[in-house]
Amino acid sequence: MKAIFLNEKAGPEALVAGDLPQPRAGAGQVLVKVHATAVTPTEFDWFPTWNTPSGQARPFPIVLSHEFSGVIESLGPDVTGLKVGDAAYGLNDWFTNGAQAEYCVAPVAAIAPAPKSIDHVKRAVVPISALTSWQGLFDRIKLQHGERILIHGGAGGVGIFAVQLARWRGAHVIATASNKNLSFVQSLGADQVIDYHATRFEKVVRDIDCVFDAVGGDTLVRSWDLLAKNGRLVTVATGSEKTTDQRVRDAFMLVQANASQLTEIATLIDSQKLRVFVEAVFPLSKARDAYLRAKQGEMRGKIALTKL
Repeated sequence: MKAIFLNEKAGPEALVAGDLPQPRAGAGQVLVKVHATAVTPTEFDWFPTWNTPSGQARPFPIVLSHEFSGVIESLGPDVTGLKVGDAAYGLNDWFTNGAQAEYCVAPVAAIAPAPKSIDHVKRAVVPISALTSWQGLFDRIKLQHGERILIHGGAGGVGIFAVQLARWRGAHVIATASNKNLSFVQSLGADQVIDYHATRFEKVVRDIDCVFDAVGGDTLVRSWDLLAKNGRLVTVATGSEKTTDQRVRDAFMLVQANASQLTEIATLIDSQKLRVFVEAVFPLSKARDAYLRAKQGEMRGKIALTKL
């Protein structure tokens, strides 16, 4: 199969195109013919990108991107509830080769029937960001109707879903964004949007029930004192993973694949309660260019990669 991959531990500049053996679905897995995937620049900093679960170096070549939309090509043993030809979207194992290829393998517990109202490109940018938002808001901080929540990075890949899901839950949503994205984030359902370049958010909000942080760094540090008594904070910022601050370590969350949640998210998309945004689309052969665009920041949503 055709694929984009790494033959050394390096950045996007080392991505190359070539042929790799087509994977096969094992027990509890499906083989997916990939129609689109998405760029996650922080993947170059992830432990599973370069290591096995036991900490050994992963063998090259390494294929990136672990969220996808496509069509089920074949089923492994013991797979039920899905059939060949079904449109599906989801994740595959972080420690295995990803979806920057014609085919990828995914556990059946990590994929779901794709939303019908959007195309493969939009579907591909949903799984990581939407699941991160869902699990952070509902599983970790257990956001309740009527609570006040501050969401950092409201126009980013994760923030877009966090704002909409918090609004759907019935929370009072305050979000930070750049000046050019203020109206956009309001259109997602935010009750108040703060231009983080012009205003320090701690000057205008206090006694917040929940903080959902997708930015990290100084933004996270300044957020703790905003919490009301019994307030909760979750951070999904990659830089928080390696901190020695126990408070941050306790607040940090990594997304988990979850087919049932992906099914619920698809239902929200098809019922027009959840909108999906793609910043840009590149052919897979231009993956390097896609990462360069992602590095520039200031995006509304993620960047998608289509077939070679």
